[in-house]
Amino acid sequence: MKKKWIVIPLLLLLVVIGALAATPMGRHLADRYWPRPKVVIDGAMRAQAIDALVAKLNAHYVFPDKARQVEAVLRQRQREGKYDGITDGEQLATQLTDDLEGTLHDRHLSVGFEPGQVPPDDEVGPPPQSLAEWERSAPLPLRLFVRVSDLGVEDVDRLGANIGYLRTSQFPPHFLMASPYAAAMEKLADTEGLIVDLRDNGGGGPETVALLISYFVDGRTRLNDIWDRNTGISRQQWTQENLAGKRYGGKKPIVILAGPGTMSAGEDFAYTMQALKRATVIGERTWGGAHPARPYRLAEHFYAVIPDARTISPITNGNWEGTGVTPDVAAKPDNALDVARDLLQRRLQGSAALAAAGR
Repeated sequence: MKKKWIVIPLLLLLVVIGALAATPMGRHLADRYWPRPKVVIDGAMRAQAIDALVAKLNAHYVFPDKARQVEAVLRQRQREGKYDGITDGEQLATQLTDDLEGTLHDRHLSVGFEPGQVPPDDEVGPPPQSLAEWERSAPLPLRLFVRVSDLGVEDVDRLGANIGYLRTSQFPPHFLMASPYAAAMEKLADTEGLIVDLRDNGGGGPETVALLISYFVDGRTRLNDIWDRNTGISRQQWTQENLAGKRYGGKKPIVILAGPGTMSAGEDFAYTMQALKRATVIGERTWGGAHPARPYRLAEHFYAVIPDARTISPITNGNWEGTGVTPDVAAKPDNALDVARDLLQRRLQGSAALAAAGR
């Protein structure tokens, strides 16, 4: 037990340092004491980054016709000299991201700058698909942190005797989430209705979405198909039959809280549960990013995050890209929880009255 209490303060210190570095004052202190290398961007570097961006979009972007459209825009702005004189890498990356967003309106598409070396695509390799693979590559501090972290399961509670509450902030890799989800669902399994709060969920992996939805259906269920432009192959997403925790089942009412802070995989969960008619979504329209993406190297200091796949619901034949998830019941984010609790209580009272009348 003593060792655990030695580890936790160290990890908390690392988290605090990381959080501080993300603030303007923290960034200033970090640059003062641990300065990042200064990189001056010249004309050749700008041209290389833009040429590679155009090539990678044409080769990998999920919609080839739109890739050609944005190529025309970028080339026109090159000819106009819009990028001439930009010597700061972050500024160039931001400008290119703005130009992509203004043309394609794809929330997952961006250009990034790295003062160090961006590795070639073939050196990065595919992401780990199992806990064993992840543990072989993850650094020790990260492995230790995962052991004591909530991994995005921010709150598991009971609102009164019969309503459960689950708040998640992200969907980390599925192989890390079997135990956290099992522990949450063990606590919530005997509630009569559930509120899943995704109002500040920044996203994650579709496999993790499928894992959590598995607790809320009675049998194996097809959720979404993911079409990969690079292979031309569609991969079906299904729920899991064997779960580490108690299954909540497919009958008890579920309400999902969502809004502009519900992004990517958070939207996937809300959209899919709504399409399955398994949940009522309450709140405001969500962020609007549905295309899975991955980073591609552009140049020594530049990379692009490019959506190269498309999520397709077998129920709606579409997704939430650009539109977000439209709630079933509109509510301001600050009021959504009260609206959800009131709606669930009325539904549960109605079900109890029907059950009593049938006896």
